[in-house]
Amino acid sequence: MFKFLYLASLLNLFYFVLKAQNSPPNVLFIIVDDLRPQLGCYGASQMHTPNMDRLAKEGVMFRRAYCQQAVCSPSRTSLLTGKCPETTQIFGNDDHFRAHIDKVVTLPQYFKEHGYFTQSIGKVYHTNLDDPFSWSVKSWMPPPSRYGKPETLAYLKREEERLKAEGKEFKEIIEYDSLTGVPMRVKQMGEEVKGPSWEDPEVADTVLRDGKTMKKAVETLQNLKNQKLPFFLAVGFSNPHLPFASPKKYFDLYPYESIRLAQNNYPPKDVPNYAILNNGDLYKYVDIEGKYKVSTQKAKELVRGYYAATSYIDALIGNLIAELERLGLKENTIIVLVGDHGWHLGENSVWSKQTNFEIATRSPFIVVPTGNYPLAGAKPDALVELVDIYPTLVDLAGLKVPADLEGLSLKKLIENPSLSWKIAAFSQYPRKIKDKKLMGYTIRTEKYRYTEWKDQANGKIDSQELYDHSIDPEENTNLAKNVDYQIIIKELGKQLSEGWKKAMPKH
Repeated sequence: MFKFLYLASLLNLFYFVLKAQNSPPNVLFIIVDDLRPQLGCYGASQMHTPNMDRLAKEGVMFRRAYCQQAVCSPSRTSLLTGKCPETTQIFGNDDHFRAHIDKVVTLPQYFKEHGYFTQSIGKVYHTNLDDPFSWSVKSWMPPPSRYGKPETLAYLKREEERLKAEGKEFKEIIEYDSLTGVPMRVKQMGEEVKGPSWEDPEVADTVLRDGKTMKKAVETLQNLKNQKLPFFLAVGFSNPHLPFASPKKYFDLYPYESIRLAQNNYPPKDVPNYAILNNGDLYKYVDIEGKYKVSTQKAKELVRGYYAATSYIDALIGNLIAELERLGLKENTIIVLVGDHGWHLGENSVWSKQTNFEIATRSPFIVVPTGNYPLAGAKPDALVELVDIYPTLVDLAGLKVPADLEGLSLKKLIENPSLSWKIAAFSQYPRKIKDKKLMGYTIRTEKYRYTEWKDQANGKIDSQELYDHSIDPEENTNLAKNVDYQIIIKELGKQLSEGWKKAMPKH
C-alpha cells in the first residue's frame, strides 16, 4: 500500500513539473506591508486568518523565511531585484535602486521581457519609488488616506489647512530622471499630520484604502481573463502598517479583554543601546503620549489593531483568490504571499520594525504552485530568504534563471521539502550614532542569531550580539561576552564574513 502511495505521489509530482514546463503559468504576487507570521497557519491560534491559512494548506509554507533588511524600500528592492542591500545600496526609503544599479532587470521586468503582461496594483515598490520599466502599463495606487471616520478625516483636513497657512505644509518632493522618467529620490518637507494609531470605522471593506486595492485587483483579473498573454499581477496591501485602520467587524474578532501582551517587553540583557529602535513612527500619531514607552492600555489597543488589520487583509486576499478561482485562472496561476518584513508588537521593547532581531527580520512566505500541487501543506523548516523569490518564480515558470541573482531558486525544495538547504540567512540594518555610522550585519543559522555592528568608516566591529535559539527563542539575553560561547562566535563571525555565497547548499 505504501509503495503504491509513494508511486502515485511521484507520478503526481512528475505531472506537476511537466505541466509547469509546457504551459506558461500566470503569477499572482501578493505583498503585505509589515506582516509578521502572526497567522493561524504559523501557529498563532488566536488569529482569524482563514484565507491565508488555506493558501498554506494548498501550497508550501516556509516556516523560516527572512528579509534582507527590515524596512520597506530596502526589503522590496532586494526582493524585486534578486540582489542584497550591499549590491543595491538601498538602505532607506528615499532613493531609487536605479540611481545605483541602473541596468538591473527586476523580477516583473524579466517576466515582461519574456512575453508576460505585467501590472502593479497598490504598494508593491515603496510609495513614490515605482519602477516604470517593470510594468506593461502604468501602476495603479489607491487614494492615500487610510482612515474612514468622518471626525478623523475632518481633523486631518483642519490640521493640513493650518500648516499650509503657516507655511509648514507637508510635501514629498520627487526627483525624476530626465531621460527615463524614473522617480530617483523622494524628499520630505514640512510637518506631516498624523491621526490616531488605530481606527475602527463601521464601513464596508471596499471603503478603505486596502479595500479599494482589492476591488481594483479583482477588476484587473477580469480584464486579464480574456487576453492571450500570461500575466504577472502584483498586488500590494498597506495594512497592517500603521495606522491600523480596519472596519469595526475585524476589531470585534478580538475583544479587548482577550489581548495578551508580549512578556519580553524589555531590551535583551547586555544588548548595545543602538540595537534597539525607540519606536520611530509610532510617536508621530496623536494618541501616543510618551516618547519611549507605551502604556499597558495603549499596548493592548495597538496589538488589537494589528490583529484586526491582519484579519482585514486576510478577508481581502480571500476575495481576490475567490475571483481568481471563479474566472477559472487559479489552476494555472502561481500564487505568492509574502510580508516585506516583520513588526515588533512590544517584543524587545520595540513597537516597529527596523531592527536585526528575529521578530523584525522573519516574514510569512507562502507559495502555491500551479495545478494540484502533490505536496500541498508542506511546511519546510529550511532557512530561506526573500531574495530567493525572484529565482524561484522564474524557475517555476519554466524560464531560465539569470546568473547574476543573489538568491537561490526554491523549486527543488518545493519538490522535496525535506532537502538540506542553506546553512544561514543574512539581514542587515544601519544606525547613525552621533557622528558614527554603523551597519549591523546579522546571520541566522539553525541554532543561533549572531550580529556584528561595524563602523562604516573603518570596518571595525563596534559591538556583537549572540542569541542561542535552542534556549532563548525570544532573544532575551545577548551572549556575546559569555566565555562559553567564544568559539561559536568565532565560527559565526567567519560565516558572516564569508557571506551568502558560502551558505548555499552543496547539491
